[in-house]
Amino acid sequence: MIKLANFFVSLSFAGYIKIIPPGTFASFLSIVILFPIVEYKIISLDIFVIVFIVIFLLSLFFINKFSLNTQSHDSKIIVIDEFLGIYLILIFYDQIKIINPYVTIVLIFILFRFFDILKIFPANIVDKKLKSSFGVILDDLIAGIYTTIILYILNAFY
Repeated sequence: MIKLANFFVSLSFAGYIKIIPPGTFASFLSIVILFPIVEYKIISLDIFVIVFIVIFLLSLFFINKFSLNTQSHDSKIIVIDEFLGIYLILIFYDQIKIINPYVTIVLIFILFRFFDILKIFPANIVDKKLKSSFGVILDDLIAGIYTTIILYILNAFY
């Protein structure tokens, strides 16, 4: 079970990449995986949301297993939270698309990493106080929400 948890929370071992920060690499990889699905509407939005919920629930379980086994909390190896943050943004892709898909994706990447690294309130509180698998994920979901709000506002001007 721990091997599966490791595979899952590290996003197929992407969390072990050390050339660039694991969270940055995982965010990029998440966009590469998820962008074609939303841009080309490979699956319906309903199915996309259901898959998000399933991955979220599995993440809670596997992050807990991984953290208990490694005696760690929010290890740099855990990057499924970045995947979920990007995934959440892309649920709203049709409402936040700006100019063209490539500009949108670049903005998603830059804004998400900005908010994920800075951990603006309430993400900073969640990161410090919520020492659980939910806390590991929630600060990235907050970064995703902030990114979505900024892109939605920018979209109002285009």
